[in-house]
Amino acid sequence: MTELDARGLLCPLPVLRLRKFLSSAAPGTRVALIATDAMAAVDVPHFCAESGHVLISVTEIDGATRYEVMRGAAFACRAPA
Repeated sequence: MTELDARGLLCPLPVLRLRKFLSSAAPGTRVALIATDAMAAVDVPHFCAESGHVLISVTEIDGATRYEVMRGAAFACRAPA
């Protein structure tokens, strides 16, 4: 599993790193984002819900938070045409 280290980055940079990685990943791909910014606790779940990705787990590690995310299906958040 890929780990994205966003420690020390402030909002919105952790979520932008996550979005960039997921945009080129295949559906079902898992990634872990490690962030120290307190706003990531709001931003990451919101981004996942709005983009059709799955937030699998959130754990605290050494003063940071680890968000495990699974890439959703392509265009999962879009309304049918």
